[in-house]
Amino acid sequence: MKYQWIILALALSAGFITSVIVDRQSPSEVAGEPINLLKSGKEDIDLYNPEDERIRVIYFGYTHCPDVCPTSLAVLSAALKQIDDQQINKLWPIFITLDPERDTPEKSAQYAQYFHKKIIGMTGDADQTKALAEKYGVLYMRTELEGSALEYAVDHSSYFYFLRADGTLVEKVQHTLNPNILVDAINRILADENAPT
Repeated sequence: MKYQWIILALALSAGFITSVIVDRQSPSEVAGEPINLLKSGKEDIDLYNPEDERIRVIYFGYTHCPDVCPTSLAVLSAALKQIDDQQINKLWPIFITLDPERDTPEKSAQYAQYFHKKIIGMTGDADQTKALAEKYGVLYMRTELEGSALEYAVDHSSYFYFLRADGTLVEKVQHTLNPNILVDAINRILADENAPT
């Protein structure tokens, strides 16, 4: 277990460097498929839809996650319950799976809805998932679980990513058990985005 965290720390460094390079290149497609066209249930979703100006609040995880993902999505849900309808209407809370092999669009959509009706669960293919993770510096690594019915886990970093409609990263907030930290970030980001320029 100790070595896995060392590998994850090394991957974090590599991921940061990669994210800087990827941000400079701003890739919008992988293997001809736009990275922003994902699926939720039966629907095709454009993550960067320019007509939808809401701030995206994205959490990357997976539905088989035993603790971090459910906790983070519960914290996001609690934060959404603390803000008013006007603020909620300016946000688009999203869960994107890092495990497209097991998490179908239907499964991701259903999983997200367990936590809050406003959270939309999305799935891309493996290439889209990798490209999005690299773009925003999300670290994840498949770990085989010998003798387990789950077969494998997906170790991953845990942040909430605030994006503009064009995919620009505004801020990322580290995993927290306190929804007030997320509420403060939401209030600050919405105020900054709506401030006159």
